[in-house]
Amino acid sequence: MHSVSVAGVTRRDDGRVLCIQRRDTGAWQIPGGVLERGETFEDGLRREVREETGALVEPVRLTGIYLNLPMGVVAMVFLCRAVSAAISSQTDESVAVDWLTVDEVVQRSVPAFAVRVTDALAGQPEPFLRHHDGVRVLGVAGSPGAAVDSASAPHA
Repeated sequence: MHSVSVAGVTRRDDGRVLCIQRRDTGAWQIPGGVLERGETFEDGLRREVREETGALVEPVRLTGIYLNLPMGVVAMVFLCRAVSAAISSQTDESVAVDWLTVDEVVQRSVPAFAVRVTDALAGQPEPFLRHHDGVRVLGVAGSPGAAVDSASAPHA
């Protein structure tokens, strides 16, 4: 059985992206989490971003669908616009909340999570479809959305 999660890439006018440092693992990621039963994608996204950062966002468009093969989690990532850019310094789920440059996201995150940000900012009209093992992006060379490591991921 698979779980469905949602995550949001929110970018300020200065190009910085809203990120969290997870309380449970210490990993830097964009805010998001598993949908609750009966919750829409958009409502779940708004809830997760608010719970993890304190920010209010609105989804703009779906930018990627990512399958974590070992965990059985399908993550739908949306480009978001900030309704309120005020953020908490930490929350129950995050030891740190910050606006990071894209380079900082790539440096602090494993490739399977950094690519969600670079994909969202790539400007591709259709969502990227990617598979990963929790760390590395897996794919067939030459296929849309395929990348094998952070060096091959596009940088915005």
